[in-house]
Amino acid sequence: MTDRYDPSRTAVLLVDPYNDFLSEGGKLWPRVEPVATDVGLLHNLRTVVDAARTAGLTMAFVPHRRWEEGDYVGWDHPNPSQHRTRRGQTFARGSWGGEFHPDFQPQLGDLLIKEHWAQSGFANTDLDFQLKQHGVTHVVLIGLLANTCIESTGRFAMELGYHVTLVTDATAAYSADMMHAAHELNGPTYAHAIITTAELVHTLAG
Repeated sequence: MTDRYDPSRTAVLLVDPYNDFLSEGGKLWPRVEPVATDVGLLHNLRTVVDAARTAGLTMAFVPHRRWEEGDYVGWDHPNPSQHRTRRGQTFARGSWGGEFHPDFQPQLGDLLIKEHWAQSGFANTDLDFQLKQHGVTHVVLIGLLANTCIESTGRFAMELGYHVTLVTDATAAYSADMMHAAHELNGPTYAHAIITTAELVHTLAG
């Protein structure tokens, strides 16, 4: 059974909807594409966003740091993902890859959260403050990647006292094993609901 979502208290967190992740020609799209195609990622992201807007839920864009020259230089211990970002210059500020996918653009009234440096959308950002100011108690996570930024953001949300929902087919990862770990092994340790796009839409429509 899925949970009920009061529109005045629920936010959809759309994590890292960058061209580098979601668009043909994006630097990371070739790694995401097999799983994304298998789960119908783009269609499901559009479906969740449309349903959330129709139901009057808060929409929050939760973006990763857009790479700039000098990022991570001199850091004591950048993590492996940050090393890869520096080498690949993914989500580079001012580049096409660092822009949001054209289907996922903030609208008037949406929350545009400060960029996160690592994997949690809460750490060193204004996400918690913004959600609390808007009376949000329930968060629905969609976007990328299932086993990194989605998981870290979801875990942090739980620790802060939010009700956390994962949408299994509105996210993707670099492999089926990573998706399995995110939803079958790790998700049940912190998420209050793990559902599909169809289940979420049905609940919101009801």
